Amino acid sequence: MTNKRSIFEEVSGDTGTRPATTGGLIDRPADSARRGIRIWLHILLFLVALMIVVGGLTRLTDSGLSITEWNVIKGAVPPMSDTAWQAEFTKYQASPEYQLQNRGMSLTDFKFIYWWEWGHRQLGRLIGLVWALGFFWFLFRRKIPTGWTGRFVLLGALGGLQGAIGWWMVSSGLGGRMVDVASYRLATHLGIAFVIMGLIAWYLFRLKRPAQELLQARRHREARLVSLSTLLLVLVFAQILLGALVAGIDAGRGYIDWPMMNGEFLPSESFDYTPFWTNFFENPALVQFNHRMLGYLVFLVAMFIWWASRNSPLTAVRRAFTWVGWAVIVQMLLGITTVLYAAPWDIAIVHQLGAILVMVLVLRARFAALYPASQSLRQA
Repeated sequence: MTNKRSIFEEVSGDTGTRPATTGGLIDRPADSARRGIRIWLHILLFLVALMIVVGGLTRLTDSGLSITEWNVIKGAVPPMSDTAWQAEFTKYQASPEYQLQNRGMSLTDFKFIYWWEWGHRQLGRLIGLVWALGFFWFLFRRKIPTGWTGRFVLLGALGGLQGAIGWWMVSSGLGGRMVDVASYRLATHLGIAFVIMGLIAWYLFRLKRPAQELLQARRHREARLVSLSTLLLVLVFAQILLGALVAGIDAGRGYIDWPMMNGEFLPSESFDYTPFWTNFFENPALVQFNHRMLGYLVFLVAMFIWWASRNSPLTAVRRAFTWVGWAVIVQMLLGITTVLYAAPWDIAIVHQLGAILVMVLVLRARFAALYPASQSLRQA
């Protein structure tokens, strides 16, 4: 019979072996592919951000209506001969933009705007290809972590929808007497792009840490900062949509003083359009006024959240919201500069880059508050 051990017995020398710890379903081998998936998503994030920038440049160079057809397969090949170029130019000459705005344009000038639009569409095809290659590679090798297949399918579905919305947008400028695309369709197109980019960024934040760690971290979330950052995220997204409306009707080039607008706080012509509701989408005075007012609100909310975040005991949370505060300040200054210089393409595109940065940083700060990482007393 085995003798009973004293509670005072030394056990430091016990050479017994402990049973190996086994992980649960949450620690499946598929999770070992997280690093490869993050690399894939980082590439997609970069390409989508680049797509937003190239799309902005396409708009700023008035190149978006240069290709008058939407052909997913044949459209990937640009004109390869003088005859093919002339055929494309002839199609463009039948468009309202050429007839009402660019009559007399040379073939050389047409090639310039054509290449911008072709590059924009080609980048969209590249994004779709990168998504498909990455998704099916991880899917067939059964390396997608539990619960993530649907999320990655959603990215692909949104990408396909974005292509259709892009043509829906372009087609609005190819009929009637419009020489630009419809501003609300442009806002929809840009909005979906930011949704895709935001989802990719959020997925990257989540995949950077083990799933079981996130489950534990969520119990210690800073609920107030999560709610406030959600509000800020909604406001930033709405401001991006208003910015698209401003770009769509060139409203940024009509009122180039600040803080007033042609010497008035609210321009007297802000509600001249009929029906009344069209003023909010098509009247340059009201569209720019709304963009300015929402910009001020975003700034105030961002500063309030930064102030509130100073009470967080976690250094990473405080730092994340500090970055948001600085980004919003810089973005507001860029917006004012864009107005004062009548929205030149170089300043305007930097302003659009600022919107990308603000969106990602707000998401990052919200994630830090929702899933706070543990920190040592030394870090605190």
